[in-house]
Amino acid sequence: MNANHTSRDKPWYPHHRSPQQFVPLQQLKAASRPGEWQSLGAEPLFALEGQLPLPGWNMVEIACERDVTSVVSSLTFESARRSLTVELPLRVGKITKRLVYVPWGVKRVTFAPMNATGTFSLEHFRFVWLTPMFAYNRLLQRLSNMHEHYRDLSLKEIELSLKQQARKQSRKWQTIALEDYESTFISFSTRRHYQQWIRQVERRRAPSDHEVAMRHHVHSFDCSILLVCPIGEATPDALQALQNSLKGSLASVAEQSLSPRQAVLLLPSPAFHGWQAWLEEWQREMPVLRVVESHATSVAALRIEALSYCKHSWIWFLRPGDRLAANALFHMASIAADNPQAQMLIADEDSLDEEGVRHSPQFKPEWNADLLLSMPYMGRAVCYQHRFFPRLSADMCGDNANNPDWLDYVQTLDVTRRDHFSSQQLAHVPHIAYHGAPGAATTPSSYVGAVEQHLEACGQVAQVAPGLLPGTQRIRWPMPTPEPLVSLLVPTRDGVDILRPCVDAILDRTDYSHFELLILDNQSSCKETLAYLDEVAARDTRVKVLSWNAPFNYSSINNYGADHARGSVIGLINNDVEPIDGQWLTEMVEQVSRPDIGCVGAKLYYPNDTIQHGGVILGLGGLAGHAHRFFQRDEDGYMGRLKVAQNLSAVTAACLLLRKEVFDAVNGLNEEDLAVAYNDVDLCIKVRETGYRNLWTPFAELYHHESISRGADDTPEKRARWLSEYAYMRKTWGELLDSDPAYNPNLTLVHEDFSLR
Repeated sequence: MNANHTSRDKPWYPHHRSPQQFVPLQQLKAASRPGEWQSLGAEPLFALEGQLPLPGWNMVEIACERDVTSVVSSLTFESARRSLTVELPLRVGKITKRLVYVPWGVKRVTFAPMNATGTFSLEHFRFVWLTPMFAYNRLLQRLSNMHEHYRDLSLKEIELSLKQQARKQSRKWQTIALEDYESTFISFSTRRHYQQWIRQVERRRAPSDHEVAMRHHVHSFDCSILLVCPIGEATPDALQALQNSLKGSLASVAEQSLSPRQAVLLLPSPAFHGWQAWLEEWQREMPVLRVVESHATSVAALRIEALSYCKHSWIWFLRPGDRLAANALFHMASIAADNPQAQMLIADEDSLDEEGVRHSPQFKPEWNADLLLSMPYMGRAVCYQHRFFPRLSADMCGDNANNPDWLDYVQTLDVTRRDHFSSQQLAHVPHIAYHGAPGAATTPSSYVGAVEQHLEACGQVAQVAPGLLPGTQRIRWPMPTPEPLVSLLVPTRDGVDILRPCVDAILDRTDYSHFELLILDNQSSCKETLAYLDEVAARDTRVKVLSWNAPFNYSSINNYGADHARGSVIGLINNDVEPIDGQWLTEMVEQVSRPDIGCVGAKLYYPNDTIQHGGVILGLGGLAGHAHRFFQRDEDGYMGRLKVAQNLSAVTAACLLLRKEVFDAVNGLNEEDLAVAYNDVDLCIKVRETGYRNLWTPFAELYHHESISRGADDTPEKRARWLSEYAYMRKTWGELLDSDPAYNPNLTLVHEDFSLR
């Protein structure tokens, strides 16, 4: 493979070196299109020939387009004395850059383009030799932006911290800095690297026996574990299978680092009488175990009966075959002690395969009202206050009385509609506390009926339909009468080739017709642009052109537009977006018209049909980043979150709706401190802190060409402005930026792919 095309039309410098040949060594073959390759396995490998990197500090620059997300590339430098491998989680559509210290005497360099099967093409590949001073500056800058231990520190403060660590450890500070730098590139995929994460991260974080013993207040955690065995055929094979599944469940209770006050096991009569010796052995092993014979005829009835034997403050239903993690009760107790108002504890969970190997971790967000309506994201790892637990009779459950997944969901929905329920009554436990048995999923194809009953009980009117994934729902909220006027604000300056497709698409591809389109012209001078503005305003009475005759300030321009808007709903719209179907604005207006909803964001795609915006996660990259960026259009996302409406802390103003009364209540966008960047994140946080829920919906889809009109921050002035805006956001919202309730502390703040931290 000839690599010369990756750097054509660029000036050549002695310290810029690009390989001339990529020689396939294994698991690679040329694809049908020129320049494309197919990876045939998890370990494809090229040998690089030609201009190998110079020894010392180098910046590796790689752009690799591929049809697979959440994969990692790696480079290996081989010399006579040593071998060095560095990983690069490549970003689609962007040049990935990372520092590497190339040792002396490198004779061979190999490149693994991805660690999965798929198709890819290399668009850019080079090594740039750097002076040590420049390299250290870039290294420290990344630590400041990406490493949680150095957040909000200046570069000098980071260097001082590193030197203090070096003195204590008798090591070079540069060595420690490089290790911390390299840690920001580690990407643990939840699919491919979960076992590695368990070994290297989870086990390191596990409490020691001493920590468990010394946290005295957790020992007051008054909890009962309830195991109810559904009634089935009492054949010898069925009873043996039930007994086998109970072994692991009971063992997981017996092995808790913090013992429960009580464990109650309800068994059907054949098992209760036929297993006496086996049960007595378990009771000797676990004195807290109480075994009860039950004649209940459904799982719902079994749960009600189990509650009658429990006198303790907290209860947790454990399904036969499922297992508690060794420190499950300790973590539950710790969070309960820190959150005395909590009535529910929701922990993270995973699943077991037939060999007992853990997989598919579900690292959940905190309280997320709209995600809960979309799917039962709380799962099985839920511990309730006994007095708070809803009593669901078999008659109330109908055909689902024997479906524990359905029961769990309905119980959670019941709790959330209690009088005076608040998010403080729910506490998230950010630890894997529950392991689901293989093949135990009983997920209905739809929970539509459960959500319909819930909304009716809440006095809310909405249409509930099956969602984009099995077991998910789409809620269609009623459109207000009369329909609100929506004022769409589109800032622009020249660039008619960008503006025309945007405006024409909005006018032609929007079924919701009750809107005005305010084009906010920021000193356009292009004759063609000015002619188009005149033409489109004359052609469609919904279009009005307003002039903003001042230097570019995104916040000021949009605040000016909002001041002139007639609508009760404001829409912040970039001039480089294009609606995909006519329902986009209808969906967003239905959502934003709900009185408890603040900002509403859409699902945005790059022109190549990869995800540009799946909502904003606070803390990514040090401040905020787009969830699931560069995922393929048809991918479900982590825990299916690309296919369901949900609450997020922020959404991008490339396409954002909010009621004008809410916009005015938070004083709009910050003109003084955030002229260009992060003003939408700031707006969303202000709205959230006022008490509204921000929402992202996958049912409003648009293309977004992302900041084409403004250009990149590639000048000293733009860089200085960006640093100032970044510093303002860190100073103003620092604590909130580091703990997004719509995310999970076990997930990365470096990458946008929901990989593990």
